Amino acid sequence: MEHISKYLTKEIKLSSYDDKLFKSDLMFDDHMLIWFISGETKIIQADLTYYFKAGDIFLIPRNQLATIVNYPKNGQPHKTVVMHLSRERLKRFYEKVEIEKASHPEQKIFSFNDHPYLESCLASLIPYFDITGQFPESIATLKITEAITILREIDKTVDSVLANFDDPGKIDLVDFMQRNFMFNMPIEKLGYLTGRSLSTFHRDFRKSFHVTPQKWLTDKRLELAYYQLAEKKKKPTEVYLEVGFEDLSHFSFAFKKKYGMAPTQITGFSSPVNSP
Repeated sequence: MEHISKYLTKEIKLSSYDDKLFKSDLMFDDHMLIWFISGETKIIQADLTYYFKAGDIFLIPRNQLATIVNYPKNGQPHKTVVMHLSRERLKRFYEKVEIEKASHPEQKIFSFNDHPYLESCLASLIPYFDITGQFPESIATLKITEAITILREIDKTVDSVLANFDDPGKIDLVDFMQRNFMFNMPIEKLGYLTGRSLSTFHRDFRKSFHVTPQKWLTDKRLELAYYQLAEKKKKPTEVYLEVGFEDLSHFSFAFKKKYGMAPTQITGFSSPVNSP
């Protein structure tokens, strides 16, 4: 896979993938503002699936688990301009702005398709990527401030996300895991998102599920895969990425070990588990 990233600063980059697809389970530490130049992206979260194409602009809030699949399209690479909106940068911005902080900010993906203000702001960065030498921090600050200002102008609810600097609080572990088991995240990240230290996460997990996190995660992913194959009549190549496996061979091996047959043999069988 040919992946090329050009950085103006650590917060602004031009990203390009030339291969058939790139899939990753991610949780961003910063809010990510992304403008599509070419290609397509599929973003799978616990409750929703999003599709984005050339010309689309969207904002992914930080600390959101997602499976992201990037595709080239029509002979063009998957190419995007990406702007990181860091906590430090946003804190400096909101020190000068008065807002009413929402008690429960909505952690959704914001879509701004074909918006001329944002597109103009992000498109103006393109010529800078061809300039050699260090990009001036003062100009980067101006461009990021411009983007934040435009976001606030076109969607008044965005403050509830951008101006929220809290770490995740302690939440119900069982509910969180049941909704997010298909995402391949380090256990430390899962602990952070549930408001727990690593040791507390392991202790609470054992207490709730009576098994190790890795064993439980693998079983849940295979159960979902069986359901998708048997009930939804999907192909293994359509299933393995979405249920949390990194490659088809590993998925097939684990599936056969659990169910005694290859994923390709499941068509026509009834699912041994309830619908997810």
